[in-house]
Amino acid sequence: MKDFFKVTDLEKVLEYTSMFPVVGTELVFLEKTPGRILAEEIIADIDLPGFSRSTMDGYAVRASSTFGASEENPAYLNLVGSIAMGESPSFSVDQGEAARISTGGMLPNGTDSVVMIEHTEILDEKTIEAYKSTAPGQNVIEKGEDFTEGNIVLHPGQKIRPQETGLLAAFGKEKTRVFKKPVIGIISTGDEVVPVSETPHPGQIRDINTFSLSSQIIGAGGIPLTFGIVKDDYKNLLEKCREALLASDMVLISGGSSVGNRDFTIEVLSALPDSEIIVHGISISPGKPTILSRSGNKPVWGLPGHVVSAMIVFTAVVIPFIEKISGFLPEQKNRFTLSACLTRNVSSAQGRTEYIRVRLTEKDGILWAEPILGKSGLINTMIKADGLIEIGKNVEGIEKGTQVRVFPM
Repeated sequence: MKDFFKVTDLEKVLEYTSMFPVVGTELVFLEKTPGRILAEEIIADIDLPGFSRSTMDGYAVRASSTFGASEENPAYLNLVGSIAMGESPSFSVDQGEAARISTGGMLPNGTDSVVMIEHTEILDEKTIEAYKSTAPGQNVIEKGEDFTEGNIVLHPGQKIRPQETGLLAAFGKEKTRVFKKPVIGIISTGDEVVPVSETPHPGQIRDINTFSLSSQIIGAGGIPLTFGIVKDDYKNLLEKCREALLASDMVLISGGSSVGNRDFTIEVLSALPDSEIIVHGISISPGKPTILSRSGNKPVWGLPGHVVSAMIVFTAVVIPFIEKISGFLPEQKNRFTLSACLTRNVSSAQGRTEYIRVRLTEKDGILWAEPILGKSGLINTMIKADGLIEIGKNVEGIEKGTQVRVFPM
């Protein structure tokens, strides 16, 4: 027990992500790529777009044919053709000429810009007047302007959003190599924990953490794999941990990390194959008694049994480890945060990183973060919260009106 309070700073704990390897890769169809982590370098094998095209309905021209054009002194242009969508023009356009074109149409040879249809008038079947000049490249996307053949367009470790999926489609990638979603095992422990289908007797609680953690794992890009409830029994917990390690890339043990059960949990974790206790406690609040260990090359966590503490530890500490084994590179990370003003003073004990639940409101164009008051173990404080703010370990508190960074939940 004497080692328990040798807590590790949060920054140091996060450095341990480097100990754990990335999961394997797999090929998935294009429609399955959104939300996945790219595992290969994507190189443009063609120019994109593959031809110069119009961004407006109008007339393809040489810009020099319209120089000086105005309503008082329009440029008169001879119509030499019309370009249908999806066709490659078989003619060219010379000085003083124009060709009818639609948005997305391919520019004919000899043209470098498009006069918007709103800036023209049809005089007869063969002549138009343009009363506004254009510059070279105006209302046009040039061949290769988006991406040039041979250039790297996507890097391994990037999270694939709808826009990346669209780009993969543009390059004809029917299948793409991505990192597998890590499977995260969840073991809920405690003599007092009963299934959600049962009515708890006095002194008992339903198994909340299995379901709240499963939801968080899905949100972090993993696949939850639940192993049920294990009573406070060394042999049964050890057996269940071994089972979970065989089927998972990471294991979360919910409960059993408090002072009363800590030695029992550590004893089980120490008995796992090729095991090491890395962290006995973390200097954060809530969540101080969190345990991080490894079995082989897989992380095993002992999370607090209180649902609020477990969820906050998951958000602040476990997610970076999931991102690491998911193949999400640090330089590709961009954890979304919001900037808001604090509505009231918040105090904090020095020597630990503290996470405060906040509700977000907007007033007169300013986003405000209102701390949620209530005992730390109450799940209603999480229901009311829109996010968390972090108070550094060397900070005594934050004053009202201070700009804070909010981690959305």
